[in-house]
Amino acid sequence: MSASPAAAPVPLRAGFIGLGAMGGPMAGHLTARGLLAVAGNRSPEKARAFVAARAGASLKAAASFDDYAACDVVALCVSADADVLENVDGLAAVLSPGAIVIDHSTVAVETAREAARRLAARGIGFLDAPVSGGVEGARNGRLSVMVGGDEAMLERARPVLEAYGARIALMGPTGAGQATKAVNQILVAGINEAVCEGLAFAEKLGLDPERLLPTLMAGAASNWFLDKRGASMLRNEFTPGFKCAHMAKDLRIVQAMAERAGIRHPVIDRALADYAELEARGEGELDTSALIRLKRQSPP
Repeated sequence: MSASPAAAPVPLRAGFIGLGAMGGPMAGHLTARGLLAVAGNRSPEKARAFVAARAGASLKAAASFDDYAACDVVALCVSADADVLENVDGLAAVLSPGAIVIDHSTVAVETAREAARRLAARGIGFLDAPVSGGVEGARNGRLSVMVGGDEAMLERARPVLEAYGARIALMGPTGAGQATKAVNQILVAGINEAVCEGLAFAEKLGLDPERLLPTLMAGAASNWFLDKRGASMLRNEFTPGFKCAHMAKDLRIVQAMAERAGIRHPVIDRALADYAELEARGEGELDTSALIRLKRQSPP
C-alpha cells in the first residue's frame, strides 16, 4: 500500500500593527504573499485605508486587539518603547500560547527583554527584529533584519520575515537585535554627518553636483546615504525616508547605552545635538538629509 501524501503546510496567519512609512510597505509584502489577515494602526483610518486599497485580499482592519486572536504571528512597527509595551500587553491578553510577536521598532534592549518576559508569561514567543534599509528597502522588500531571540522561533516566523527581508540574521538572544540596531544607528549617524558636511563644503567650493556625486560614488567615499540622498539634498528636497525626529529618538537610546557601556561617544553626541536642533527648529518631520541645512551655516 502506498503511503499517503504529506499534508501541505498550513500558511501562517499574520497580523501587522503600525502602517507608517516603513510598516505600510512591509505589511503590503505580507498581503502580496497571502499571509496578512489583520492590519492595525493607532489611527484606525489608516488601517481602513490600507485594507480598502487591497479590496481583493482576505484582509481585515483591526478594531481592537481581539481581532488578532487567531494570528500565529503579529509584527509590530511602532514609534516608541511605550508603544511596544502597550501593544505587547494587548496582544498577550488575546494570542494563543505558541504564537509569536515580532517587534520591528527601534527601542532599548531593556524594552525588548521586558516585552519578551511579559509574553513568555502567557506562553507567547517574542523576537526583537529591528530593520535597516530605509523606506526604499521596505518598498522593495530588501530590508536587513537583525533578530534577537530563539533560533527555532525565528525559523517558525521566517515566512513572515522573508516577505520583506533581504537578509535575516540571528544576532543572539533577546535584545541582540536591538543591540545590533544601536551599532547600525551610530554608523548611519556618523555617515550622515560626514556626507552632509562634505556636500555643504562642495557647494561652497562651487563644484558641479552632476560631476561630483558619481565621482565620489566611484571611490572610497561611496555609501548608501550619499547614493540615495546626495542629489536630493543638493536640490533641497527632504521628503522623509527616515525622519530627523526618529533619528533623534534612536540616538537618545544609543547614547544611554553607550554611557552604560563606558565608551567614548563623540559621534553620537554630535549627531544627537544636530538632530535635536533640527527638531527644535520645527524640522523634525523632514528626512535626515535635512542635516545639510545646519552644515551650510557659518560657525557662530
